[in-house]
Formats: sequence, C-alpha cells, structure tokens
Amino acid sequence: MIAVEPFGVYLHIPFCASKCDYCAFATWTDRGHLVDAYLDALMVEISRAVDSGLPRATTVFVGGGTPTLVPPERLAAAIDSIPVTAGAEVTVECNPDDVSVDMLRTFRDGGVNRVSIGVQSMSDHVLVSLGRTHDRANVARAVDAVRQAGLPSFNLDLIYGAAAESVDDWTSTVEEAIALDPPHISAYGLTVEAGTALAARPERFPDDDDQADKYEIVDDRLTDHGLANYEVSNWARPGHESAHNFLYWRQQDYRGFGCAAHSHADGRRWWNLRTPDRYVDAVGRGESVEASSETLDAESRLFERRQLLLRTRDGIPADSFSTATLQLLDGMVVPHPDRPDHVVLTRRGRLMANEISTRFV
Repeated sequence: MIAVEPFGVYLHIPFCASKCDYCAFATWTDRGHLVDAYLDALMVEISRAVDSGLPRATTVFVGGGTPTLVPPERLAAAIDSIPVTAGAEVTVECNPDDVSVDMLRTFRDGGVNRVSIGVQSMSDHVLVSLGRTHDRANVARAVDAVRQAGLPSFNLDLIYGAAAESVDDWTSTVEEAIALDPPHISAYGLTVEAGTALAARPERFPDDDDQADKYEIVDDRLTDHGLANYEVSNWARPGHESAHNFLYWRQQDYRGFGCAAHSHADGRRWWNLRTPDRYVDAVGRGESVEASSETLDAESRLFERRQLLLRTRDGIPADSFSTATLQLLDGMVVPHPDRPDHVVLTRRGRLMANEISTRFV
C-alpha cells in the first residue's frame, strides 16, 4: 500500500459574540451580518481550489473565532465539500454554550469526527478575568452531547496563569476536566499579545513562576490519569493525539480557507486578506484572496523545524546542539528512548523550550 502524504486543510470562521481579553486572532464581534456571504465565499474558494487540484486532506481543522456561531448545516456543507482521505481527522472548535446534540450530529454527517471544546477554566471568576462569557456548567453538558452524537474523539482546551487564578483554582479546573474523562487535553500558559485588552493591563500579566507551578500540576494529574504528554501543551490517550497539529509541527503542507487563513507548501507560506469584508469582496470579484507571502531559506526552515519538533515527543537530532551545550542542558534534554541519535525534553526542559531552542548549533 502506498503511504498517503499528510496534507491539512484549515477553515477560518472569524465571528465571535465577544472578544476574549487575551485574543489576538482575526476575529470580529460586529460582522454577524456577513455570515451568509462569508460562507458563500468560503464555498467558492474551496471549490476553486478543488478544481485546481487540491490534494485530498488527511486532516481538516475548523477554527476561529467561534465556528459554532454560524448555521451548522452550512458549516457542515463547507466541510463536506473538502476532498479527504479515508480515516481523515476532521475537527471543529466549539464554544460549550453553543453545543447541542443536533448540532454535533449535523457536523458528524458532514464528516466531523473530533471537536475541541474551549473550556479555559472551571472557575467562574477566572473566566470573567479572561473575558470569557461562557457558562462553565455547560462544559459537562457539551461533553455529554459529544458522546450522544457518537463523535469518537474530543479535546478540552484549558488556559492557566490568569492573575485572578490561584493554585487551588487551577487544581480544581484540572480535576474537574479529568472527571469528564476526555481522551485529549490541551493546557496553554496565558500569553500577552500586543493589541489585546490584556496587554493594556500590566497588573494582570501572568507570572512565570506561577505558570511553572501550574504546569507541573497539570502534567502530574494528566499523566496519572493516563494522558501522556506528546507536545509541551498537549496530553492524550494513545490514538487520540491531534494529527492536524502534528502536521504543523512537522512542517508538512496545508491549505487555509477563509479570511486571514494561512497556507504552506514546500517552505512557502502565504495568508489571506485579514478582514471578512475584503475577503468576501475579493472572492465575489474573482480575485486572488492572498494578502502576502514569505519563503523560508533552508537554514531558517531547518531552525523552525527543530524548534517545533523539540516541543514534541519526536525530539530532534542530538547534533542540533554542540557537545558543550548538551552538557549545559543536562537535566533538560535526554536521549530519545527509541532513537539514540535524537534528544527529547524532560519536564524541566519543557518549561524552558523556547530558551533551549536558542542554543541550536
């Protein structure tokens, strides 16, 4: 049997009911009147790509924004229009407040077999401090809907490090998430992005030591529950790892559809017009929606590849570091258990992954 080359497709849904304080993504809270026109344009962009020979996707990911804000039948139709391989992983990001069994069944009928639920915290005051508006009580209801709809896999997204979040708050969030028995959990340290509401409030910035303590808590709890860490911020049961994310981490090719969506092919990256208004207009006029692009040289591409893979259980070649540097990194990188010519991060190393990557040869 000939191996299928991994290829990803990303669909961007830019609509949100409100903007989270930490969010720097291309999302809008005042463009609801464009939903129908946007979904029409999305279908046209996909159709043109298919007609031009779009490879069959091994993974599809629908993100945003809030994909569950648009009519599920129309989103399912867009997903279903993408040619995929047998067994392709197809994921939709979901707001727990929006999820229903009927919605998820509609997604499933369009080919979806995985959802990622934006939980962030199970503490009401922490959610408020993040600018999140969802009701945490709806998280359990959403997980139950996933199971009723017959979807085989799902992820819970968590964020730690908000100024309002105590260690006890975070521990409770992790324990409540585990009690829902998810096959995958992502836990990200809160970061400050320029131009966000959080960036304007230095007193609310996360503390590095606090985040390190909380990372150790989530890693201990999830490992004990049988979810293995396979990337710095991701834990899963065997067989439930995110194939789409691995595609990014391994620098494989993908195609993005929708405003601000990014694509990659053979070291060239390009991205679409940022605003939904301009995107819809360009598609309607039959013009290219590409806004700009960049092509990485071989050295930059290698550095980026190693930087990404260092964060994963794949590890990177040991000769990415000098012998002297490896000695300095003792306790932070260790030989890969299955690949003697590779090294992987220890938990201590995971806490310093970005700093360690600056020491590549």
